[in-house]
Amino acid sequence: MGRAHPDLIDLVGGLIASGPGDHPPLIAIVGAQGSGKTTLARAAADRFGAAQISIDDVYLTRAEREAMARAVHPLFAHRGPPGTHDLALLQRLIDGLSTAGPDDRTAIPDFDKRGDDRWPADRWRRFQGRPSAILIDAWCLGALPEDAAALARPLNALERERDLDGEWRRAVNGFVAGPYADFAARFDAVLFLRAPGFEVVLDWRAQQEADLLGVAPADLPGAERARLAGFIQYFERITRRMLVAGVRADVTVTLDRNRVPVAIEP
Repeated sequence: MGRAHPDLIDLVGGLIASGPGDHPPLIAIVGAQGSGKTTLARAAADRFGAAQISIDDVYLTRAEREAMARAVHPLFAHRGPPGTHDLALLQRLIDGLSTAGPDDRTAIPDFDKRGDDRWPADRWRRFQGRPSAILIDAWCLGALPEDAAALARPLNALERERDLDGEWRRAVNGFVAGPYADFAARFDAVLFLRAPGFEVVLDWRAQQEADLLGVAPADLPGAERARLAGFIQYFERITRRMLVAGVRADVTVTLDRNRVPVAIEP
């Protein structure tokens, strides 16, 4: 992934500086998979003394998602889309950090993506004291829901083959319109990293995977790229919606294919 662009770190610093004085500013950094949300949030947190939490850290446990898959739709066993995060846990973390004293150590969850479950609490990282700000990188926060007509049309192979009647995408849309919209409304600022198009998301995600494997993106096995192509279909509908102004954000940064900011709009 490389380093966060210095202009974007400065931008987050400006949002922190202009935030409220009575509590640590709560700032969301949102955008497509691979857009650099977490890299930016971590860099800004290090520079400005903020706490960084990824929404990936607060997925529902595997048991909770399996129960949801039985009760609502089988696709909810797959982590990532709205409905698969523990927003109540995230709010407790925010509340704890916002009121922490100098000697308090707030435990921040971590998720074992290989094991597909939350790590035990004794493996969580700790943040000491009260942060200057709380930075949440969360791909879908601020997304706007779709209307019934748009939801009726399957978008990709996943929806055609495993959600033909639209039950899953209607449920996801309900989470977007309800709990996730309510949660996003509590933020002091939402920064949207806008990809140049959905077609770059697979390349960005493949680059992330190649970095984890220690290989060049061109050397990523074809089977792994095919797996990732299927994986991002779970995120495609909302991502495409956000790319065409279907997101409520205070600042939008348009990126090029190399994740270099080319435009910043308040």
